[in-house]
Amino acid sequence: MPGVLYSSKKELSETIRRTYVLFEGEFEDIHNSDKDKRIEGVDKTPAQMIAYQLGWMNLVMDWERNEQLGHEFHMPAPGYKWNQLGPLNELFYEKYSGYTLEQLLSLFRETEQKWQNWIDSLSEEELFVQGIRQWTGTKPGWAMVKWIQINSVAPFKSFRTRIRKWKKGQLGGMDVRSGDI
Repeated sequence: MPGVLYSSKKELSETIRRTYVLFEGEFEDIHNSDKDKRIEGVDKTPAQMIAYQLGWMNLVMDWERNEQLGHEFHMPAPGYKWNQLGPLNELFYEKYSGYTLEQLLSLFRETEQKWQNWIDSLSEEELFVQGIRQWTGTKPGWAMVKWIQINSVAPFKSFRTRIRKWKKGQLGGMDVRSGDI
């Protein structure tokens, strides 16, 4: 039953955890005062990277929750179409804009744990067989595992690269003589 991306639920869960820990660890030396700072060549601020993850992980779990409760589910979100992801992402940034970096990281830890608990509750069949859930659609190759992958492992990896680039750009903008470092 396992798919092309992962050989088992266990491998999926371990990969999510490993990539999450690496990504989250990159924030240890970022100060709250810098969370909204833009760096040339990086399209998101540190706060936006976490807000994006919080938004999308919770959205995917909402699709699942709504289907399980027999409620209507809207994809990607009520009032948004798939060609409107930019404005949807902006909604996430706005929703979490008042949080400190520490609060964002705490929410991110909680959300990753909920994500893992949700995956633990699923069977291999639910994860790897296309069409078990209506919200996964009918397009071949888009079993639930793919949705989980593109909303956790893939962005954890790409955002880790971006946050490292952001930190390098941030360091490049500091003046050693003024005591910024």
